[in-house]
Amino acid sequence: MAPEPILLDRPPLPSTPPPLDWLTLADAFEAACLLRCTPPPATAGARRPVPHLRPAAVEFNREEAAQRFRQLLGRLDVPIEHEVTVGGLRRRYELHRLSVPPAHRPAYARMLEVGWRQGRRELLGGPFPGASMARRVWRPRLAAAAWRAALLAGGRHVRRHILGVRLADRELAAVLVRGAALLDVPALLRPGTGCFMVCVADGPDRERILHSAALEAARATEPA
Repeated sequence: MAPEPILLDRPPLPSTPPPLDWLTLADAFEAACLLRCTPPPATAGARRPVPHLRPAAVEFNREEAAQRFRQLLGRLDVPIEHEVTVGGLRRRYELHRLSVPPAHRPAYARMLEVGWRQGRRELLGGPFPGASMARRVWRPRLAAAAWRAALLAGGRHVRRHILGVRLADRELAAVLVRGAALLDVPALLRPGTGCFMVCVADGPDRERILHSAALEAARATEPA
């Protein structure tokens, strides 16, 4: 008679990482949003790139976005190398390339993946009956972090009557729409050619988004 299988014969179940504390979550979620604003690399054999599959290096064409990404990873204890290249002839431009050393890439990828999933769930999963005071305080901060990332690294689209952001990532676009609602601002999602546009109206709505997403507002809630 064949011996009965014992528990050690069974493959281990995948472990669920513990939730991040609110301060760590805010940093990891904003960094993940910045990453999702960058053009995803094409993958071999795939018709469309997969937004969440990213290399350990990312490029920004705006210094403010690169510096913010570097600051966030520094607070998450992820070392990063920052290179700047200058191109163009008549119109000069800077390209900021940030890369994580190989030894730290697994922790970096895990932190940003957990931050994105937890932050996305907080913004899209409400309402939360009987939510704690911490959750009521931090959910709008997460919404502001998503908008800050999009305004720094996304394709900003400013017209007389709207403030818009062009994104290739549909999930991030949905997060921005829900985040705007948490900031008491109505937002519209408009599909475009190869992208999505999230728009808010000019006037008080635009000013509220810009005020909430300003770096100065973020620094007021960050540790010294």
